[in-house]
Amino acid sequence: MNAWLSGLAGGVLIGGASTLLLLLNGRIAGISGIAFGAAERGLPGRGWRIAFVLGLLSAGALAFHVLPHGGIREGFPRAWLVAAGLLVGIGTAMGSGCTSGHGVCGLARFSRRSLVAVAVFMATAFATVYVVRHVLGSAP
Repeated sequence: MNAWLSGLAGGVLIGGASTLLLLLNGRIAGISGIAFGAAERGLPGRGWRIAFVLGLLSAGALAFHVLPHGGIREGFPRAWLVAAGLLVGIGTAMGSGCTSGHGVCGLARFSRRSLVAVAVFMATAFATVYVVRHVLGSAP
């Protein structure tokens, strides 16, 4: 499958799943909020959050074993991966949500806060790619 079709299929699946979660459960598919809620003991409705996170992990594992690995790059220093994960977590907390919550669900609800958040995410992503490729000289 070419990159355009796989991107389209992924977008349809993410949009469809987010819509179903909202219509059937009345919940927004903000992944960071769901993951934090799954980890919090005693939270009402924790079960569906755990099932959601396990579904994400299972789908990722299945895709890894079934699909070709053409886009996977290895060899990044572990410290970079840890730092990147921590920065994403800090940004998620500071932005009151992640790309799935703001970008997929928030924009679909015409949330101004989500529009600003997505604009900041994108500007930061553009700047990061520029710095990594042109200032640090890392491979694309």
